[in-house]
Amino acid sequence: MTKLASYYIPGMYVEDHSCKVPLDWNGNTPGQGFEGKAISLFYRVLCAPERVNQDLPVLLFLQGGPGGAGPRPLDTHSDGWIDEALRHFRIVLPDQRGTGRSEHLDASTMTAFDDPRQAAAFLKHFLADSIVRDFEHLRRTSFGNRAWVTLGQSYGGFLTMSYLSMFPEGVAAAFTTGGIPHIPADAVEVYRHTFPRMQAKTRQYYARYPQDVERVSTVVELLNTQKVSLENGDALTPERLQTLGSDFGMKPSFERMHWLFDTAFSNGDGSLYGASDSAASRRGSDMRLSDDFLNAVMTRTSTKSLYWPLQEFIYADGDIEPLRWAAQRVRDELPEFGSDRRPLLFTGEAIFPWMFEQERQLRPFKAAVDVLMEESHWNSIYDAARLAENDVPLQSAVYYDDMYVDSGMQLDTLSRVGNAHAWVTNSFEHDGVHGDVVFRTLFDQARDRGDLETVFAQAKG
Repeated sequence: MTKLASYYIPGMYVEDHSCKVPLDWNGNTPGQGFEGKAISLFYRVLCAPERVNQDLPVLLFLQGGPGGAGPRPLDTHSDGWIDEALRHFRIVLPDQRGTGRSEHLDASTMTAFDDPRQAAAFLKHFLADSIVRDFEHLRRTSFGNRAWVTLGQSYGGFLTMSYLSMFPEGVAAAFTTGGIPHIPADAVEVYRHTFPRMQAKTRQYYARYPQDVERVSTVVELLNTQKVSLENGDALTPERLQTLGSDFGMKPSFERMHWLFDTAFSNGDGSLYGASDSAASRRGSDMRLSDDFLNAVMTRTSTKSLYWPLQEFIYADGDIEPLRWAAQRVRDELPEFGSDRRPLLFTGEAIFPWMFEQERQLRPFKAAVDVLMEESHWNSIYDAARLAENDVPLQSAVYYDDMYVDSGMQLDTLSRVGNAHAWVTNSFEHDGVHGDVVFRTLFDQARDRGDLETVFAQAKG
């Protein structure tokens, strides 16, 4: 472990650290010396300023994603769960391998590979089995081998299930928010549940802002008749526009979408769709999409670290049928999601083959992703038998209307996990943990059941 810096931000004391982990965990064991190429794992430790010298239990935050770096808090009020957790814990915020300051992986990294199969093998090192081993190595080498509490948001819940499958002795208690995977994993099953939710969310958006039906349709007609390029050189296509729906699982996404299309046009009022062909042609030739709109669309639809390249592979567990673009295969079953349909339906958390052709930052990943889409052998990330016998207290917030992780599938998994407890609510969207209610509710429920007695007794001892 190397301490890089210590400092204060409003309401918390912060330390920056890094440690070395193997790129390839095959043949290596967490907590021991290792062979092969080493990479850096960066992590940040937060503590309430008045409790710096106290022996506090440690809470490890498992970030959503995939490919998500740890949060960068602004103050104790910028993220509700942090404010609550600092009352009880020392918090560890790691950057998962390949993200943030942990050997950041992006398009430039992939351009160094000439062989697509080597590139594919490299990408496989950035999935749950390696991430969990990184954290277990960190626990054993830098935190005195004491079991810690985990909080997994979204994909962090997937990591939680992997952690409980692989190293349950490392976890004293676990919390998850909107992130229990269906086990056994099946990407096609996931998308057959989530595409209807994408459709429902789109219809709710149009019901709230019916004037946007015409504005969105007008934008699509312009994209079909004009060549529109984003500032980074990517073409803006109707399919890419549809991916704005990835935001629909968060609040206040409908308002963000409404105000985005409110400024779509640099001239005209956006009334084109529904006009006669001749009128539409005359008006469409004069209308232009505003630079502000195009820049916002580029930002909202551009690649986020490893998020899109790894998206479908988080469902790969052991020996499986090749994924072969599961989301696209399900979308092909649903013609209502065609970009020629009106009103236009937006898509959610799903990757499609065309993305790796149209988006400049994704093109270097294309060859490797194509190889992985045909892969049938993956490392195992879940142990159903061990999870059935799990005795680590697990408290999960399940959002009933979650667009990304189907609530019914979450509850089905939890029904087969030992010592698991679900709090089902429709008061929050997928990002509910960032308010001041969700984590506090989970913590109180676990405390009231006595699930945290050992955690705090060890710290006091």
